[in-house]
Amino acid sequence: MTQITENQILKNYLFFLSTSLFFALFCACQSPIKQLEAKRTTQEPVYRILAKPQLAKGNPQKGFAYLTEGNYIGSGVPYRFLAPDLTKVDTVLGRKGSNEKITYEYTAFVHANGTPVVAGNCFTCHASPFSDSVYFGLGNSFSNFTEKVPATPLYFLMGRKYGKDSPEWEAFYEFGNFYKAIAPHIKTEQIGTNTAFRLEEACSSHRDPITLAFSKEPVFEMSRFNIGSDVPPLWHLKKKAGIYYNGMGRGDLTKLLMQASVLGIKDSTAARNVQQHFHDVVAWLQALEAPRYPKPINNTLAVEGKMLFETHCKKCHGTYGERETYPNKIVPLAEIKTDPLYARYFLYQSGLAKWYNQSWYATSPPYSELKPSAGYIAPPLDGVWATAPYLHNGSIPTLEALLNSQKRPKVWERSGEGKDYDWENVGWNYQIPSNRKGEYVFNTELAGYSNVGHTFGDTLNDGERAAVLEYLKSL
Repeated sequence: MTQITENQILKNYLFFLSTSLFFALFCACQSPIKQLEAKRTTQEPVYRILAKPQLAKGNPQKGFAYLTEGNYIGSGVPYRFLAPDLTKVDTVLGRKGSNEKITYEYTAFVHANGTPVVAGNCFTCHASPFSDSVYFGLGNSFSNFTEKVPATPLYFLMGRKYGKDSPEWEAFYEFGNFYKAIAPHIKTEQIGTNTAFRLEEACSSHRDPITLAFSKEPVFEMSRFNIGSDVPPLWHLKKKAGIYYNGMGRGDLTKLLMQASVLGIKDSTAARNVQQHFHDVVAWLQALEAPRYPKPINNTLAVEGKMLFETHCKKCHGTYGERETYPNKIVPLAEIKTDPLYARYFLYQSGLAKWYNQSWYATSPPYSELKPSAGYIAPPLDGVWATAPYLHNGSIPTLEALLNSQKRPKVWERSGEGKDYDWENVGWNYQIPSNRKGEYVFNTELAGYSNVGHTFGDTLNDGERAAVLEYLKSL
């Protein structure tokens, strides 16, 4: 029998840690997909989500520091266990101390019992290499969850190495429990898809809703279902009254944005401490600006495009410039016609919303709730040029193809390099692969990843689409 070495376990853990803070999901059974495909809702009207006032003000600098160095995950792998392999200097953030030799996606912090630990941070998926830089707030479309990572060897290794009466075990315990709970689900079918809610769903299913303490037995059953999505940019949050693609996150952002903490905090007391720090995180997000398009723009063509945009697009996506507006509009599935499985999953099948609305998150101040809808919220378009691929499931490689449904490839492949960008058509350079297998192949024929819908640009002619595209570069 092949022996699994400590080094192999460590490598498996580091792979998981670097890519899975907000992700998880693989469907081995297709029947739930077929059931959701068969679901049909009564026609819901287009409606706007009313903004709820955010409470205490925070400090943006403290918020960014907390995201990169804070203890909001609560527990993790003992630092001295990982130390021999932590050799990559943090050249992006330039952090010092324990974080000096950890790349920006990880954070070393001190557990409540005084033990230094390491865990992933929010920038595992909310920062991305692009051109010659790393853009904080830009969704990471390079994440790879196509390989299954075993959890049991790491869990037992921690107990054997340190003993279950040790401070190291105590500092690992919460993370280890949830790591085991989510590991069976953390496999996707194609690179770049983000299954953030599946990880949250798996962790929540093993937490008492009020105390948030670990429950060995699941408090609600999880469906085996594949529902990945693209990662939206964080700079949109300042405009949105309903966050997530279906607009279901309502109320106070400190509660909604700290949900990654379900991966490793001990209980609701620890959650309250994290929530207080997230006032600063929200302040950082409120100050975060979209990056500007770095190439020349044809201003004459962009002016024409603006007029077309405000005729055809502003009722859903808002207006830009000196007097900006954003309607926070939920567009029903029957109108938008994009792949419906994400919306239907949370509306009909997932137990997450019910759990959340009975939990500490919703039953303690400040107010927040999850309210799934039979539609998708039309997003703001600030910095849209940088946010390829497009649609909620990342199925369209360029803005040009988004505006012209006839140019959408069914199967496409990109290089996986942040510099390999198509500045003319605005999105990733891609080719049509000879088969449906390959590291960066995206197959829109898989359930949940269809590139249909949002065909509003088809009503324009080629010249009009070119003008709108030029205007979108300027946002």
